[in-house]
Amino acid sequence: MEKAKKFEFMEHTADVYIAAHGATLAEAFENAALAMFEVMTDASKVAANAEDSLTVEAEDEYALLYSWLETLLVKFEINSMLYSQFKISSLEETAEGFKLTATVRGEKFNAAKHTQKVAVKAVTYHRMEIIKTLDKVTLEFILDI
Repeated sequence: MEKAKKFEFMEHTADVYIAAHGATLAEAFENAALAMFEVMTDASKVAANAEDSLTVEAEDEYALLYSWLETLLVKFEINSMLYSQFKISSLEETAEGFKLTATVRGEKFNAAKHTQKVAVKAVTYHRMEIIKTLDKVTLEFILDI
């Protein structure tokens, strides 16, 4: 999917309102993560030279989206890691809810290399939507800045 079609920033008075698109739910989750890091920096300048594996579990798809983005935000806050590549290898419904397994690639924040845009304070459930059609999934969510 072209970068312009992966996500878009929608109008919001105080925070960042994002619509992330994908042919599948997993691809939309990948593009949601990319959009979040694009809010913070120019993600195209984040080299994919460090790799992390993540597993996120939640009771429903909304909580899974929240937990996915929150996990990535915490990794940024604690380890100063910026990510630019996201590959979800598994996104499945389980007896307890939903489980996502992914590999993310990026590098440590470097002020000389990475332009600082806006600090993301938190992921929110406010106005969160998961819209599924026959050929596309759109995730709408707001980031508190």
